Amino acid sequence: MPSAPGSPPLSPTDFSSAVSAITASFGDPTRRRIYLLAHERAEGVTAAEVATACRLHPNVARHHLDKLAGAGHLEVTVDRTGGAGVGRPSKRYRTTAEQVELDVPVRHDEVLMALLGRALTELGPERAERVAEEVGEHYGRAMADRMDDDAPRSAKAALHAAADALSAHGFAAHAEDTRGALRIVSEHCPFGNVAIEHPVICAVDRGMVRGLLATLAADADARPETMASLARGDVVCITGITG
Repeated sequence: MPSAPGSPPLSPTDFSSAVSAITASFGDPTRRRIYLLAHERAEGVTAAEVATACRLHPNVARHHLDKLAGAGHLEVTVDRTGGAGVGRPSKRYRTTAEQVELDVPVRHDEVLMALLGRALTELGPERAERVAEEVGEHYGRAMADRMDDDAPRSAKAALHAAADALSAHGFAAHAEDTRGALRIVSEHCPFGNVAIEHPVICAVDRGMVRGLLATLAADADARPETMASLARGDVVCITGITG
């Protein structure tokens, strides 16, 4: 993916982050069609409107819209134009940009990450890991709040939603359920070499998962545990979920 004119070329880490975010959001042809439909309408769309236009079940339409919203491509507002006192107001999904953008911004800064890593190291291992996880949990809750979905999810459904949100931030993550053991597998770390130099930053990832699940899951008692880490030499990052 070429960088914008006049900007420095994307590093392999930045390129991978951008590609993983786009693939997670637009790899499905139905989702691409839904995004373009929302982009064509200045007032946005509801799940019912998408279901009618695309001949989908409303739950399927809502699933695709929430995926796009979780990745930051759509914003969600409450539609109160359908009349008062009848049922719940519909959610209206609007595109977040006037033009279709294929250049996904990389959501990390090497200098700030290096500073964070150094600061955490100075705190000592135990306190640094606690602080890093608290920072990640706070950010994870904010990510979940931006999805604007108050419907309670099962632990499995919440895990998939959390993986989608992480992919939108460059983690190339997916959820797995192996014989009842839930986990998130991330094939890419957007923190790059900074995490290798300061592995305590991996606690930020774990905290993000904790914050996402605490907000999205109907049962918020899930406890994420780091089972594997790219920064420590493993092939992928794995966050296991116990509860």
